[in-house]
Amino acid sequence: MTPLVAASSLRSRLLRHLVPLQAALLSLLLLLVLGTLGAAGFLLDNRDEDHVIEVVQQALARDAAGQLTLSPTPDLQRLRSEIPDLWFVVRDRSGQSISEGMVPPEFAKIGGALDHISQARLGWQLLHDDPRKPAARLKRVDTSAGNVQILTASQGKLTGSKAVLTTAAMFLGLGLPALALMVLATFIATPMVVRRALGGLALAAEQAGQIDIHRRGTRLSLANVPAEIAPLVSAINDALARLDQGYARQKRFVADAAHELRTPIAILSTRLEALPAGPDKTRLLQDTARLATLAEQLLDIQRLDQSRSRFTPVDLVAVGQSVTAELAPLAIAAGYEISFDAEPGRIETIGDRAAIERALTNLVQNAIQHGGRRGKIGISVNRAAVIDVRDQGSGVPAEQRSSIFEPFYRLQQLDRGAGLGLNLVREIAELHGGHVAVLDNSAGGACFRLTLKPVPAQP
Repeated sequence: MTPLVAASSLRSRLLRHLVPLQAALLSLLLLLVLGTLGAAGFLLDNRDEDHVIEVVQQALARDAAGQLTLSPTPDLQRLRSEIPDLWFVVRDRSGQSISEGMVPPEFAKIGGALDHISQARLGWQLLHDDPRKPAARLKRVDTSAGNVQILTASQGKLTGSKAVLTTAAMFLGLGLPALALMVLATFIATPMVVRRALGGLALAAEQAGQIDIHRRGTRLSLANVPAEIAPLVSAINDALARLDQGYARQKRFVADAAHELRTPIAILSTRLEALPAGPDKTRLLQDTARLATLAEQLLDIQRLDQSRSRFTPVDLVAVGQSVTAELAPLAIAAGYEISFDAEPGRIETIGDRAAIERALTNLVQNAIQHGGRRGKIGISVNRAAVIDVRDQGSGVPAEQRSSIFEPFYRLQQLDRGAGLGLNLVREIAELHGGHVAVLDNSAGGACFRLTLKPVPAQP
């Protein structure tokens, strides 16, 4: 037998797949953001621009005529040697300007329009312009030549330390909180989504739990079942339909076989009665009676399905009195005393009287057969709609009490019973919403207890 493996829930499976997927998507998003910022120049080291502005600020002066000029300071000389493509534009508030290097045409005359701006960064559209164009830095500073505006574009490169710090800052400040929020939302939303999406399966599972041999024709509902699971539910319904058809064919076969057996058995009994008396005749008549009983029990089993439609109030006291009176001669002839006891008044249940009588008859016949042909057989009915049949035989071993109600089971291999009587009792009990059990008789022997549903007494 294949060992059962505990299946993980759909909720846990979704969580195991969604959380890593969310982490991967968020990481990709952060990389895209970093790439965008890097392409836009936000991650570049702009200290070179500030350094250029500071050096120009220190070197700026005015000559004797009051014109802007640059002193050849060591820092300016060093800057010119370190940055071959150095350019800058200096403009004072009177409109005088001085420049150095190849000033891009886009920035050559832009200073006058930004006199009222203290500082700014002038860039380009990321997707539509040449990404190789550097962004310009504009800043108004105080110098020995007065307050001036300096515009330059000596942009540096991305440094490893800045890249690491920026990445860490974005992960801790944006990525980690976003991931935590997404995971929390997933843990909260996933069970709700799964429960809502699979809500129709709860009804189907409840219907499946009610299917048994006595409730054929039941089909699982497809209402609110997800489209992905609907084929499975439909396949189960088709399988149930095939099982119903097979069970119906089997029942028809058994019923037809039992009907066909009744006639030859009756003919055989009639011919045996015509034989001269003797031990052989007695044994043959007993065997024929067993065959007749078996055929009748098979028919009784087939009739049970139609019994529910004939349920009416049944007086269990009257049933007990009738069965006791009918079987008393057989019990006395077998060497028993037989008695019936019931509380005063009617004790009712809802059911099929003929089926209940058959169940009680089988219990009494079982007591006659296995009671050891001695002692007393007692039948009693109480207000709880419980019928007890007690004998003083050898009893039923505890390890066999759950098996004796199975079809064709016998306590002893040489038992001459058909093995269907007690199974029929159980079927009738379950048909009426009750049950049957075997207990120890306080006076020795066995006590078979048939429990049915009582009808509350009318006030």
